Amino acid sequence: MSEMQPIEREWLEQYRRGDLDALGKLVEQYRRPLYSFILKMTEGRGDPEEIFQETWIRAIRSLDRFDDQNLLGWLFRIAHNLIIDRARKARGMIQPSPTTEQTTTSWFDQVAASSLGPATVTAGRELGCRIQEALESLPAKQKEVFLLRMEGDLSFKEIARIQGVSINTALARMHYAVRKLRGLLKDAYDNL
Repeated sequence: MSEMQPIEREWLEQYRRGDLDALGKLVEQYRRPLYSFILKMTEGRGDPEEIFQETWIRAIRSLDRFDDQNLLGWLFRIAHNLIIDRARKARGMIQPSPTTEQTTTSWFDQVAASSLGPATVTAGRELGCRIQEALESLPAKQKEVFLLRMEGDLSFKEIARIQGVSINTALARMHYAVRKLRGLLKDAYDNL
């Protein structure tokens, strides 16, 4: 998903000519990877829906000037910056722990459900929870590289640009993330 597809370019041009429905199509096209990225990076803290909406608000303000080939990469960059800004503002603030009425839903439960049988769904959910726990144990920068690559299908060049590092640093972060995840998920993989 590195470059925009022709239909996505068409929707962008239609929006620029005033067609609001075309913008809705773009939002829906990128909803799942963008929202999933935000949800995983914030680990359910804060309001991922609010960050998703703010990402689009900021993008819309500059969409007329957007000339990059990768709209999703640009959206990830905006979301990345918003998440960092919120984390900086939240430092030092005490976050209340969720009560039974406030329990958060995991990203696995919020991303579109499948139409598989109950046993497969349960096994997938358990594996998904194990993967999520393993992801949460990664250092933040490694986790972000992993998610941008796996969820957003971004190139390492784009990931490096988003993180403000060299391509080699982005590659190294991915290497360390994958190595750690393999170690943490070895038992689950062996059971498959």
